[in-house]
Amino acid sequence: MSTNSNPCRIIALFNQAGGVAKSTLTMNLGYHLAQLTHRVLLVDIDPQASLTKFMGLIPKELDSTIADAIIEELPLPIHEDIHGMDLAPANRVLSGAEMQLVNAPLRDFRLKEALEPLLSEYDFILIDCPPSLGLLSFVSLVAATHVLVPIETHIKAFEGTDELLQTLNSVKKANKKLQIAGFVPTRYAKSNSADVRTLGAIQEQLSSWGQIFPPIPRATAFVDASEEREPLAVYASKHPAVPLLEKIAESLVSL
Repeated sequence: MSTNSNPCRIIALFNQAGGVAKSTLTMNLGYHLAQLTHRVLLVDIDPQASLTKFMGLIPKELDSTIADAIIEELPLPIHEDIHGMDLAPANRVLSGAEMQLVNAPLRDFRLKEALEPLLSEYDFILIDCPPSLGLLSFVSLVAATHVLVPIETHIKAFEGTDELLQTLNSVKKANKKLQIAGFVPTRYAKSNSADVRTLGAIQEQLSSWGQIFPPIPRATAFVDASEEREPLAVYASKHPAVPLLEKIAESLVSL
């Protein structure tokens, strides 16, 4: 049980680009926060449901998902104590839910309202956003206290950052308290000169917006761990990325 007296921090992991390791980071950072004795809820709001799969659930077999909470305004369905974390899962139904949200009253606040009753039960709620600038990402950012941006150390991924920052600025009109928790460079290969240059550009151009965390290396161990439905620290505790993830989790505690 957490001894932390801080209010619940709701952190949206968001980038409109796909393949930047959002779901992997959500699961692994949640695990390390739980290891630090914090109460953690993971929220999967991506119709691809990668996080739900990584946590060992089978999306198509789920009777109830986050879609029921944001469309029907039912209580958030929560699966408890998976590697010390709780999970509100997703599946493909969310794709249709996003269409239904378009005409829903007070649509921007649907996720915020679904999370409201749970704020006293958790220290951290981590939201795995879809790789798009659509409504599901928007309602996630409106619900969040902080946004953490995974950004691939690849020049094309970095070139999309201006659009991402513009989105965050527009969300702040609906959520004035939203803060940037930082940027996590991902899929980094220090042997690749292009990755090194891109990391330098990220550090130079984004540090005024928020903290730049140490880069997370490109590693097949992440894929292997997710296939085994385990956080990296459980699957390969000696992997060099584990202390990097621990360090990011510790930084989130001080938000």
